[in-house]
Formats: sequence, C-alpha cells, structure tokens
Amino acid sequence: MTLDPNYIAGYANTFIETLIEYSPKVVSALIILFIGLYAIRIINRLIRKIMVKRDLDPTLTKFLADILLWVLRVLLFVTFIDKLGIGTSSFVAILGAMGLAVGLSLQGSLSNFAGGMLIILFKPFKVGDTIEAQGVIATVQEIQIFVTKLITSNNQTIFVPNGALSNGTIINYSMQGTRRADLTIAISYGTDLKKAKDIITKVLANNPKVLTSPVAEVSVKNLTDNAIQLAVRPWSKIDDYGLVVADTLENCKLAFDAEGITFQPFISELSNNK
Repeated sequence: MTLDPNYIAGYANTFIETLIEYSPKVVSALIILFIGLYAIRIINRLIRKIMVKRDLDPTLTKFLADILLWVLRVLLFVTFIDKLGIGTSSFVAILGAMGLAVGLSLQGSLSNFAGGMLIILFKPFKVGDTIEAQGVIATVQEIQIFVTKLITSNNQTIFVPNGALSNGTIINYSMQGTRRADLTIAISYGTDLKKAKDIITKVLANNPKVLTSPVAEVSVKNLTDNAIQLAVRPWSKIDDYGLVVADTLENCKLAFDAEGITFQPFISELSNNK
C-alpha cells in the first residue's frame, strides 16, 4: 500500500491548525487549574483559622473545612473542563447519572454520612467525651464522615458506623462534668449501723477527689435475709471517677478491718421446688 504524501501533508496541516487553535484554551485552562488549586489551599487554611478564632468545635471545623474543600475542587474542575471547550451541560448530566447510581449502591454509606451530619449538628457528644453506645463504653477520639473512632479503657480502637450511632441510645458520661458512683457495701445485722455509716462518711471526707458538693450519700439501701446493704454514693469529676470508686472500696475495707467490722459476703439463696 502506497501512502500519498499530499494526503499525509493534509492531515499534518489539519493537526497543526487544530493545535494552534486550541493551544490558547489549553494553556489558559492549565493556568486556571494551577492558580485555582493554590487559591483553594489558601482559602481552606483561611477558613480553618477563622473558625478556630471563633472557638468553633474542632470536629465541626474539620468537617466543614473538608466539605468546602471538595466543593471548591468540583467547581474548579467544571471550570477547567468548560475552558477547554467541552460542554459542561452534558458533563453535569453524566455526573448526575453517576451520582444516582453510586447513591443507590451506597445507601448504607449515605446513611452513615447523614448520621455523621446529625452528630455534628446536634452534638450528643464531642471528641474527648466518654460515652456508652452500641454495647461499648469508650472515649471518643475522632468523628469522621462515615464512622466514629472510639478508644476503650484497655486501649482498643473501635469504629462505630455513624448511622447506627445516631439512631441508637447514647449515654454521655462527660457532658455534665461530674459523675456519681453507686456502690453497695453489705454488713451483718450484728454490726453497729451508725458506726459503719460514720466510718464510710469519714473515708469519703478524707478523699480529696470526692466532691463536697453535691454531698456524698451514705444510706441503707436494702435489708436482705443475711445483710444490711448500704448505698454509698460519692460524687467526683469525670476524670477522677475510676479512682474514687477504687479508693472508696479499698479505704472502707481497711477502715472496717481496723474497727473489727467485716463485709458481709453475698449469699445466694436457693429454693427447692417440690
């Protein structure tokens, strides 16, 4: 097969003319792209600084800044495509169809995204709070778009989907700033009740981590067949809660031993069915 030189020259001339015609569009589109990326970075940093200065919640700051970043990137990409001479109407239609298909296939992820939005807006908890939800008790380390990252007391990392988290029951132990411990100490009926209560009250008063307001409560909780159950309810700051529980039990045991009082062990009572 013999190639016609005039035929090749015609194609070459057409290619060169097209290149010359579109070169300004390509160059201007690339300039817009690079300047836009730099401007988006500057705007994102500026918005973050403004939100930090206004003392907005760190989680909300990061969430809004990330959304703004991707919105600006999409707008820049559409502008870049339009500058190249590609019709944006058809491009937007394709994006819409793709978005619908992805949305139908990712309904669970969209539910988690909506749950993350609800958590950010209504703030049932924030980073650093200790919560109980979905069968776990842990500290919130990070609220992401789709999941919330929790750290347990034994340093295990748990990722809970935001959809399930926002639709379930959440117990926030940190929101009020203080927490009451509900302890039960059992003594025998032969023990001097007033003396036992005075000992527990003194133990609580000598613990600097026990708050004086609200006042700690020591009262009779229940009278069982073999013991008097005392309710011991000291208040503490959230960070001191675990230590207050441990110190109260230990110091009450030591104080009872010094006074010759023993804890009444729990005895399960079984009934024989005839």
